[in-house]
Amino acid sequence: MIPKGKIFIIGGHEDKGLPGSVPDILDREKKLAHFEILRKLISDIPKAHHVIEIIAAASEIPEEMETLYKNAYQNAGFTKIGIIRVDTPEQAHDIANVQRIAHAHSVFFTGGDQKKLTSLISNSPLLDAIKRKYYADKNFIIAGTSAGAMSIPAIMISRGIIEEALLKSDIELHEGLGIIDGIIVDTHFVKRGRFGRLAYAVASCEQHRTGIGLGEDTALIISNGNEAECIGSGMVIIIDGSAIRASNIHDADEETPIAIENLKVNILSHGCKYLIKEKQMMLRDSNNHL
Repeated sequence: MIPKGKIFIIGGHEDKGLPGSVPDILDREKKLAHFEILRKLISDIPKAHHVIEIIAAASEIPEEMETLYKNAYQNAGFTKIGIIRVDTPEQAHDIANVQRIAHAHSVFFTGGDQKKLTSLISNSPLLDAIKRKYYADKNFIIAGTSAGAMSIPAIMISRGIIEEALLKSDIELHEGLGIIDGIIVDTHFVKRGRFGRLAYAVASCEQHRTGIGLGEDTALIISNGNEAECIGSGMVIIIDGSAIRASNIHDADEETPIAIENLKVNILSHGCKYLIKEKQMMLRDSNNHL
């Protein structure tokens, strides 16, 4: 089934519209913070009240994170910002929290620890409600930044140490929220040198999911569960493992460096699109047309 809603994943370190914050998500000509992008998406809703629910379950400081993002969204002009507190798995089963999803136009997952987030809301009525609305409501947006973005797919990187050699013992994959399948997301991708761990994640999956490496201040909007558009000042690295010819990834012990042959790498910049299922990139021409 094709989902009607959209997924909005952000590479992290985005501007929060507050003094001392880092640069906006922007193109070369016009600043466009992720709050403004989200507002443009929501503004198409007839009689929209712009209801955004923030879930900071990934954070070790959820109250501070909730306040930070609530103030930032309000500063950006959003009128109704809610907080769904999930400090324990029981709160993800709270019927009041579940019912709030029905009235939301967007759910936003903050950064933090993606494994902590999934341990709190996986296999819960709250997550089920988010998935149902994502598939049924064309006006619904699931957004996430940093760990919040990484947790959205069915498989996520839960741990990854970057060394000179790529070792199996350095990377750990974990079950994600399962909102979208076929991709693995990594964030802070360029600045933190995470190519190796995303390549490992792609090659280690039997179905060779598409790896999406999001640069900071950069985002993807995924429509119909397939069409991903790059927005921001940085780049998105797409790693396609469908044509891998050889790898020792399944046979190597934990101390043997991993080798992978024939990975396909694409670089997306602002305005470019990528079709996930077709594994096809769509470039903009000099007239800004795809």
